[in-house]
Amino acid sequence: MDNLKELQDKIGYKYTFDCVQCGYCLPACPTYDSMGKETHSPRGRINLVKMAAEGKIDLEEIREPIDKCLGCRACQTVCPTGVEYGKILEGAKESLADQQQLSMPQKAAKSFIFNHLFPHRSRMDSFGNLMWFYQASGVQKVVRGLKATKLAPLHLGEFESIMPRVVSPNKRKNRQAVVKAEGKTKTKVAFFTGCIMDSMFYETNQNSIELLRKSGAEVIIPDSQTCCGALHAHAGNVSDAKELAKKNIEAFEKENIDYVINNAGGCGSMLNEYGHLFDGDQEWGERARRFVAKSKDISEILYELNGLTFTREVNDVVTYQPSCHLTNVQKVVDEPLELLKNIPGIEYREMQDHNRCCGSAGIYNIVNYDDSMEILDSKMEKYKPTKATTIVTTNPGCLLQMKMGIKRENLEDRVRAVHLVDLLIEAIENK
Repeated sequence: MDNLKELQDKIGYKYTFDCVQCGYCLPACPTYDSMGKETHSPRGRINLVKMAAEGKIDLEEIREPIDKCLGCRACQTVCPTGVEYGKILEGAKESLADQQQLSMPQKAAKSFIFNHLFPHRSRMDSFGNLMWFYQASGVQKVVRGLKATKLAPLHLGEFESIMPRVVSPNKRKNRQAVVKAEGKTKTKVAFFTGCIMDSMFYETNQNSIELLRKSGAEVIIPDSQTCCGALHAHAGNVSDAKELAKKNIEAFEKENIDYVINNAGGCGSMLNEYGHLFDGDQEWGERARRFVAKSKDISEILYELNGLTFTREVNDVVTYQPSCHLTNVQKVVDEPLELLKNIPGIEYREMQDHNRCCGSAGIYNIVNYDDSMEILDSKMEKYKPTKATTIVTTNPGCLLQMKMGIKRENLEDRVRAVHLVDLLIEAIENK
């Protein structure tokens, strides 16, 4: 009984009673749409979690449905009773992680990723430097010429072909810690660089800082910030996610700022859930809530400051693929679209079901490649009627996924995918 009570507390059992099994979530769920199984719908997963918490089924029986969930939280947005599905999903993943039996190679891989790579900015920088060398030295051409990428595990060879060009180590190490506003200072912000964003999408981060500067913001880049903890939390490693959250809260508390700005929907979602991470912790709960109150996506602050002057036309037909976590967790919907539509020369065409997940979902497209590609193919069918030449995203995972979709449809010579920030910069001369 004690073990069952402990499981109920961890797995989010109390939240399952808010679900009335009405089915409003079904049309919003990408995996229910693609897999057609009740067990792969939000209400189905909630029912399974409830049954496991009551001891009616073994916990292991919920692993496959939970692992196949994208975590896009679209169900949470449409739910009429306000079910906190994110808390149920997180609790289920933590409970499953606690009892998972891993082989030695799996343990080593997990330890490397979560303990020795993502928590360390210097190591992520080194990873970025290695990618730059791989691309700039000619090794990439040799590897592709030999078709060696096909030997990569987990379909990583497919993703290698769509990776962005990485900037040189010299350029990366010369970033200023403080960037003054252009003209009168309207606000003082700190910029969250992120792990993947700073190592693989450094130019997008720099463009973000430049847009903030041009909008009238003084920008600080705290050196002691670390990984947001999203991948750890999604893998059920909640204790590790909490430790990373504490480090970030401490890093940004040191700065006298108005806002903490991020440019990645997934990272921003995690930053916004730091308060939830510390439910019941009086000290860290309060510190986390203060942090969350300052956390904003870059589109919010750029829209609020209204300080960008566009001097170049971007003559593209554009459609927008929103980040699920930006939309469903951060509740940022209008600002990215308003910024996009203000770019001169843009013809905006909305994609059908544009809020439907693209199938990226952190590392879902790597560990559940086939399921992810099925969802992506469906997304590309919705894209085609727009005939857009540019697909805009607000998250690195979504950006790579849409690049993959473009590749799978053989549209690489006619269509591109870009981050909103990079498109905004295109419309500003002398960046």
